[in-house]
Amino acid sequence: MARVKIDMPEQFRFITQLPVRISDVNYGNHLGNDAIMSILHEARMRYLASFGATELEVFGTALIMADAAIVYKGEGFYGDQLTVELTADEFNAVGFDLFYRISTFRGGQLTIIAEAKTGMVCFDYSARKVARLPEAFKTQLSKTNA
Repeated sequence: MARVKIDMPEQFRFITQLPVRISDVNYGNHLGNDAIMSILHEARMRYLASFGATELEVFGTALIMADAAIVYKGEGFYGDQLTVELTADEFNAVGFDLFYRISTFRGGQLTIIAEAKTGMVCFDYSARKVARLPEAFKTQLSKTNA
């Protein structure tokens, strides 16, 4: 069976910290796959907020997620402090990809928990159609925020 592979960038432009909450833990007593998507969303919102934007208002457009891929690398546990690194890349006329690396430092060692990619598309909610990626937004995404 073929596995998902994500070509991760070498550098990330934004870093945030999030704790693993008890509601993020599943019956296997580790971070659930549904919680990973929620963590990606929270990190993305913090990234956008770092330059005064939201998913609904970013340089005159909005964003929707067109696709997502997650590769699990290790377990996360209740009480872990997660480091989520993000960067934007692979720009096109209407969107870009966001890359994420989720890790924790536990027992003196760095553990990578997951690597992920979300395809983001600019969207005009009033017209209900895909919109062009504003050049000013692309420029902002390319800046180093970390």
